Amino acid sequence: MRWLILASATLIAVPAMAQGHSAHQHHGAHSEHTPHQTEPDKAEVDHCAMGHLPPEKCPPKEQAMDHSGRDSQDHSAQGGDHSGHGQMDHSGHTQAQDKSAPGAAPESAVPPRALEGPRHAADAIWGEAAMAPSRAQLARENGAMKTGMVMIERLEARFPAEGGETGYVWDAQAWYGGDINRFVLKTEGEGEFGGELEDAEVQALYSRAIGPFFDLQAGVRFDPEPETRSHLVVGVQGLAPYMFHVDGALFLSDRGDLTARIEGEYDQKITQQLILQPRVELEMSAQDIPEREIGAGLTKIEPGLRLRYEFVPEFAPYVGVEYEAKLGETADLARAEGEDSDGFKLLIGVRAWF
Repeated sequence: MRWLILASATLIAVPAMAQGHSAHQHHGAHSEHTPHQTEPDKAEVDHCAMGHLPPEKCPPKEQAMDHSGRDSQDHSAQGGDHSGHGQMDHSGHTQAQDKSAPGAAPESAVPPRALEGPRHAADAIWGEAAMAPSRAQLARENGAMKTGMVMIERLEARFPAEGGETGYVWDAQAWYGGDINRFVLKTEGEGEFGGELEDAEVQALYSRAIGPFFDLQAGVRFDPEPETRSHLVVGVQGLAPYMFHVDGALFLSDRGDLTARIEGEYDQKITQQLILQPRVELEMSAQDIPEREIGAGLTKIEPGLRLRYEFVPEFAPYVGVEYEAKLGETADLARAEGEDSDGFKLLIGVRAWF
């Protein structure tokens, strides 16, 4: 009976032991398999961190990792070759970080290769026959464009404050050309309504810029009244400091008479459309000209004040007052003829340009 019980216990224990051993082997296989799956990843991360691999083979995120603790690692046991560390080119990093170093090229510097191509690269695509007119048009639109203008500075009626004949005055100029060279045509004159034309002149001038604000002008002047006379003209016209418009000229007549005239005016804006303009004109002569009732010296002064309203910039009616005085020997000649040598005049006129 005892043998029968021992045999039964043995038969029951053997399958259980086999099952436990099988389970142990199964867990051991798992424990051995797990290191083989994680080891390649661990090795790859370590090599990128330690610089054993070139940067292009490492993930970009690894370049931003903090390697401050790298020096504390022990590389003595590693078998990798670190000779490439000293051969790496860091020049690009230095240029990107320090742009203020002496001799460093500015960011806007033109690369030398940018100037190696053909002068007119578009000719290879569109052809020179098409591009040459386009370049010429571009040059005209950016400095060589020809433009023109007609300016009527004064077109006014004059009413003497102390009575007398009502008169009129015109003063206009036109020009055509570019920024440097222009042809200028000027005309001015005066007379009485219902009476004779007292004074008139026409100037044809070549104008050349001698600076940002002034033009040198030279040409001829023709006076149909009070008597036919021609002059050579040289003068300057432009914008003086503090925005004063200045026009001055010397005149040498075909009879040897030398005279001069200078005009100055200033636009004082009260509003964007209401403008007050003080103006003064001086005339001088180097000698007596009896046939024109002009004496030597300062012959005439005309200070005036005009208030205009610009409905549009091209059209502005105005009212004003002007004082006209003949001076020196010219005043004596006027009084000898029974004329007033000075007086105030009320003005109504228009200023326009197109």
